[in-house]
Amino acid sequence: MRVWAPVGVLTSLTYCLHQRRVALAEPQEAHSRHPVDRNLLELKMVQVVFRHGARSPLQPLPQEQSQQVEWNPQLLEVPPQTQFDYTVTNLAGGPKPCSPFDSRYHETPLKGGVFAGQLTKVGMQQMFALGERLRKNYVEDIPFLSPTFNPLEVFVRSTNIYRNLESTRCLLAGLFQRQKEGPIIIHTDEASSEVLYPNYQNCWSLRQRTSRSRRQAASLQPGISEDLKKVKERMGIGSSDEVDFLMLLDNVAAEQVHSLPSCPALKRYAQMIEQRAVDTALYMLQREDRESIQLAVGPFLHVLENNLLRAVDPATPPSKIRKLYLYAAHDVTLMPLLMALGIFDHKWPPFAVDLTMELYQHQESKEWFVRLSYHGEEQVPKGCPEGLCPLDKFLNAMSAYALSPEKYHRLCSQAQAIELGG
Repeated sequence: MRVWAPVGVLTSLTYCLHQRRVALAEPQEAHSRHPVDRNLLELKMVQVVFRHGARSPLQPLPQEQSQQVEWNPQLLEVPPQTQFDYTVTNLAGGPKPCSPFDSRYHETPLKGGVFAGQLTKVGMQQMFALGERLRKNYVEDIPFLSPTFNPLEVFVRSTNIYRNLESTRCLLAGLFQRQKEGPIIIHTDEASSEVLYPNYQNCWSLRQRTSRSRRQAASLQPGISEDLKKVKERMGIGSSDEVDFLMLLDNVAAEQVHSLPSCPALKRYAQMIEQRAVDTALYMLQREDRESIQLAVGPFLHVLENNLLRAVDPATPPSKIRKLYLYAAHDVTLMPLLMALGIFDHKWPPFAVDLTMELYQHQESKEWFVRLSYHGEEQVPKGCPEGLCPLDKFLNAMSAYALSPEKYHRLCSQAQAIELGG
């Protein structure tokens, strides 16, 4: 169970962070008067949020056994180059919490013998390739990280789900070519207090906003409803079967990335299924409602924000800062995260995609800048004049959605308190 810091400590930290933002804002006004020479920028910190690699579907479609795709256990073979020993602890360094998700997946066997939600060989290779790309960026092109894993340089955190832990292993194997100077510790949290995905279990308000009834209501929206009926009919799925575009996309995306023989109708409508899945998710998230996005990823944005502020604060002891922060998350994390940053492209976040946040300092002016990239492409976040964004502007944009622990808990229980009071 997570133990939040005492309110007094959090209040002091909030005040300090506010003062830091004010201090940053003044000197950085200078950036608008001259273009930034990127050759004079020094990389100080990198944060990478990534989705796990390709996996088996979370739930099979209700089709005849003969029509279902076969998930052969050979798909789970571990490529030798991805082998890398690691240890999992809770956030305080204690024993690994139990994972209710993995227990649930093992209760859902797929045709062929593979369980639901398992990382596959393809997924491991995807993550290894992402690690190699990060190595090229931060070890070879720029001598920023040591060529071997060093726990004093790298902090690793993952949701406590086996496919994410294994995805992280593969990424680290690619990034450091299976070389390490110390133990690899992957930090996880209890499911009840996890912030690396929208936590419906922990947040009553979020659970109400994105309830099962709202997911069902999404499938009844004009356009979505007609398209869903058409796809289900072509696939021979009964109108009473609870299948929506999220479930359809989960299956078609998993089958396609593994080159498995999907149902012809599923393949034919793959593009439309993805778009309608995005429409469904946006309806559930109520994207125009800032509070819904805050409740989904506000606590995680607060973590990312604090990492930036600690890095630029000269009073922060070096032992409290890492050069690289890795966060193994999910598609349901990345979508609201991209929306909060104003860079969502209306496409479903693919397997092994990364959102990378680089912090730079100008060697002459000492100004701070953030550069954001998604899937390896530079982005222009909301509130920023260009891809290289002055830190104060970036923080202002983040602060609209970031939630401190105490504010998150207040918002999460607010609606429940009103209902109980009524």
